[in-house]
This record gives sequence, structure tokens and C-alpha cells, in this order.
Amino acid sequence: MFAYRHAFHAGNHADVLKHLTLVTALSLLQKKETPVWVVDTHAGAGMYSLKSPLVRDKAEWPTGIGRLWQAEGLPEEFQPYLDLVKAVNRSGKLTQYPGSPVLIQAMLRPEDRLRAFELHPSDIGPLQRCLGGAPRQIKAEKKDGFSQLKALLPPPSRRGLILMDPSYEMRNDYQHVMVSLRDALARFATGVYLLWYPKIGRYHVERLLRQVAGLPIQQLLHASLTVRGPLKDGLGLTGSGMIVINPPYGLDNALATLMPSLVRLLGQDTRARGSVQLAQSPEEIKTALGLVRPSAA
Repeated sequence: MFAYRHAFHAGNHADVLKHLTLVTALSLLQKKETPVWVVDTHAGAGMYSLKSPLVRDKAEWPTGIGRLWQAEGLPEEFQPYLDLVKAVNRSGKLTQYPGSPVLIQAMLRPEDRLRAFELHPSDIGPLQRCLGGAPRQIKAEKKDGFSQLKALLPPPSRRGLILMDPSYEMRNDYQHVMVSLRDALARFATGVYLLWYPKIGRYHVERLLRQVAGLPIQQLLHASLTVRGPLKDGLGLTGSGMIVINPPYGLDNALATLMPSLVRLLGQDTRARGSVQLAQSPEEIKTALGLVRPSAA
């Protein structure tokens, strides 16, 4: 059950897409003074040394954050995310990569809150050491993030962002995602939900997307990044996607500005491509998720 470690993939192309979406969405929510409650259901270890054996032996970060680190002429929408990564690499050399809870912690205002959950016995200790904020504002627990949503929603401020990015190591993770999402939406229909998924195992991903399309939602944003074509054996991560339910105003334009640079810098072959689609009706949602072809103009 605990064979997967996020450190294996820290800073790769999927992390870049996920964390760019997270940082941009949270910054847009924080334009209003009302407190934002953030829940990270699968927080990981918090911080990753790119020199540690777990990361080094896989070495996926050079084709992810490594390509953005020294890139010039990037759209300004990259800057908040890159500034947060640079803040933990004060020497100017890329040696550390911050996971989602550390990025969130750095962005929190005094009135905001973070609840981070992690079950892996080797990651919960480092996570709790990373998140050294005030107990009432930041809390990391060794609990199942999916089940904990029931007790946390709706937040007192009625403004919240929920990040769901399980490893999908176990096939039932896909089912757990949908059960948790349905329960969460029933309690907090106006929350901002960020769901990451890997482009791997076509059947499971397509089923997940079809189930998302069947949820009682009014607005959805789908950001999709493919970095390469499939290997001959059909295995491997070819890309990833971010589904944002109730996206903050302006998120679609920001990600649309970022996507061409992501494809150019993170693409590994001629099959690289990306898209950002905002949908505001059941039919548009199906189209945005790639379940039906867009109608001809």
C-alpha cells in the first residue's frame, strides 16, 4: 500500500502543472478579504531534496522544474510560483523542491487556514516538521484526507480550496476520489476543488472523467498537458491534467497564457500538447473533458 513516495516524482512536469494551478487559484481567491480554508488531502513530505536517493535515482525534475528554473522570457503568470520555489533555494541553485503544503503555507495570510493530511508513515514526520506554523492556522495530521473532508466542510468562512492529488497507486483510489468529491460537494457546493489526475491507464482515467462529468456542478476548468507520446509497451506517464470545479475568476485566462510555454519547455517529443478549457454547462463539461467532440462551428 505504501510503495509509492511522491519524492520519486518531485518537481516533474506533473508537479509543475499541479502547483502552477494551485498557486494561481489560491492567489486569485485571496484577492478578497474573506479567509480561505485550504485542505490538502494527500500532502506528502512537504519538502524534497533533489539530491536525496529517492529523488536522484528517478531524476524526473530536470525535465520539469529544471527546465523552468533558468528559462527566460516567461509570461509574468509564472512568477508567483517560481518565486516560491526560489524562496527555498536561496543559494541560487536548484537543490530543493517544495511540495503543495509548503507552497500553501508560504501563501497563507493570518486569517487563512491549512489542514494537510498524509498517511504514509515515512512522510508524515517530515511534513509536520515542515509546517511549523501556529497550531490554529496550520495543522498536519496522519489521517485519510478523503474521509476528513466530511468534518471540515463547509468551512466557517464559506470560502475554501480543496486539493486532491492521490497517487492512484491503488485502483480503488479512483473510486475514493469520486466518493469523496460527491460527499464534499453535497456539503460545500461552492468550494473550489482542484483534482489532479495522471495520463496513464486510459480506461481508469476515462472512467474518472466520465464520473466527474456526472457530478452536480455548474462550472469546470480542465487544464491538460501531454509531454510525450506513449511508450511502445503503453506504460509510463505521458502527461497529466487538472480539473478545477468552481474555478476562481481569471484562472482560465492565466492558465491559457501559461500553457504554450509549458508545452514548449516541458514537451519531450512531437506529441507534446496542452489545452485549457472553461465549461459552464453539462454539454460543455463533457466537451472540455474530451468525452465528446466539439460541435462544428
